[in-house]
Amino acid sequence: MPAFNLQLGRHVGLTHVIDKGLGPRAWEDRLDVAGDHISIVKLGWGTAYVTRNLERKLDVLRDKPVVLGGTFFEVVYLKGQIDEYKQWLADLGLTHVEISDGTIEIPRQRKLELIADLARDFTVLSEVGSKDSSVEYTVEEWTRWLNEELEAGAWKVITEAREGGPAGIFDSDGGMRTELIGEIASVVGPANIVFEAPTKAAQAWFVKQFGPSVNLGNIPPDEVIPLETLRLGLRGDTLKEVLLDGGERVHAS
Repeated sequence: MPAFNLQLGRHVGLTHVIDKGLGPRAWEDRLDVAGDHISIVKLGWGTAYVTRNLERKLDVLRDKPVVLGGTFFEVVYLKGQIDEYKQWLADLGLTHVEISDGTIEIPRQRKLELIADLARDFTVLSEVGSKDSSVEYTVEEWTRWLNEELEAGAWKVITEAREGGPAGIFDSDGGMRTELIGEIASVVGPANIVFEAPTKAAQAWFVKQFGPSVNLGNIPPDEVIPLETLRLGLRGDTLKEVLLDGGERVHAS
């Protein structure tokens, strides 16, 4: 913390960071300056499988929960190697796993069974939403599926938005489906959801809509510090919403 104390509020929002292939030294730098603001690191899609010296990278990240991308889980499912995958995760010392069906179709009951099975040994993050921008689920489908996956044993459920959009909670033009998001949050509860928000505009909207403690995912490593300033009201995009209360300045003298 800086020597100058603004007495800003605190938040408990998760910052779920997507890694596209950074090396150990790059992660050492990022953790040095932003480690306090990183909750989970996701090694995106199948990048872990082609990363040289993965164990060394994971050693640098040893103090952070690390999860492999949901698309890689879908590949494992297609190959029928769930048990081998579980053993590999255990051998790597990973305690979290992501389960998704955004690219391939996994029967609903089978997905729920997989969540329950993996939740016996791992902390499960399950993702709902298609990576195909032409696929749009109804509010009822979103809320029912998210709640089903929580009941099956998922720790948090993730709303798909891809690392660059547009898909899932974004429409085919890249715009946010704000009414859908509001309905999902009201039924499922924001604390149970990690909203993927890869852009600054999306991050600011979520903070303004749900407050600094909203859980946000697919955050690029170089956006962790900027996101933290959005959460604390240190950026013009959210200053009024975070630091003003009913039109009156918080802590103003």
